[in-house]
Amino acid sequence: KPCPLCDEAKEVLEPYKKRFILQEVDITLPENSAWYDEYKYDIPVFHLNGKFLMKHQVDIQKFEDQLMKLELQND
Repeated sequence: KPCPLCDEAKEVLEPYKKRFILQEVDITLPENSAWYDEYKYDIPVFHLNGKFLMKHQVDIQKFEDQLMKLELQND
């Protein structure tokens, strides 16, 4: 913290918050060193259902498409 890029991404995702659980990971914590090593120059990074989805900023179309696929699979 602070992370203006993360804050911006959370604002973009706000309208979808009832459709998924946002889990934030602070990659600067010692227990998250593997994430830090992989993503230290690429924040924010987004995974959906455990799989890499996008980085740097929200691609809202990609996010919507993948979220819809997950919702259809879970119905």
